Amino acid sequence: MPETSGQLPFDSDDASPSEPSASVPGLHYTADWISPETQDALLSDIDAEPWSTQLKRRVQHYGHRYDYGRRSVSASSPTAVPPLPGWARQAATRLVSEGLMDREAEQVIINEYQPGQGISAHIDSLPHFGPVVAALSLNSRCLMDFTNPDDGSKLAVPLAPGSLLVMTGPARYTWRHSIAARKSDPGPTERVPRGRRVSITFRTLIHPGR
Repeated sequence: MPETSGQLPFDSDDASPSEPSASVPGLHYTADWISPETQDALLSDIDAEPWSTQLKRRVQHYGHRYDYGRRSVSASSPTAVPPLPGWARQAATRLVSEGLMDREAEQVIINEYQPGQGISAHIDSLPHFGPVVAALSLNSRCLMDFTNPDDGSKLAVPLAPGSLLVMTGPARYTWRHSIAARKSDPGPTERVPRGRRVSITFRTLIHPGR
């Protein structure tokens, strides 16, 4: 994958501090983790690579592929799953340097959500993925719903373009997260239309190579 002249400004000092959620333990949010210019560069690099259409939404896998049918992770190989591209390695390094992940991500999945598309409530695979899941949003905002495991109540978390969401502890292991399949979201005064949103999720593996 092209690396945008080899560098992207993932070491920017302009990002807001990570803010922990008072309602969902272990959830941290940074509103502007990357700049609009970096978003444009990332989207250009991402769209230069092939998308998988096995799901209703388009996806790309790097490092390791998560098999949704078998609910397992496959190791990378030259003919199956490409390694993390340069920009993803840069982002993984920054996540560690900022103390957001305990080690560099070994698996990256990119999901494309067109208006009207969503994802059902779930917890990222516990047998395969590590204690931290980080998700970077590009191009369009949406609401992500977190469901309380005790009483079933929901908390809607706005995800802005360029924002980073980090799930640890209960947010990672017990709360379920989802995105409603709709073309707009409730806003402060009126509904907010969705555009094309691309999500980049960084994860470590519990058993690398399996």
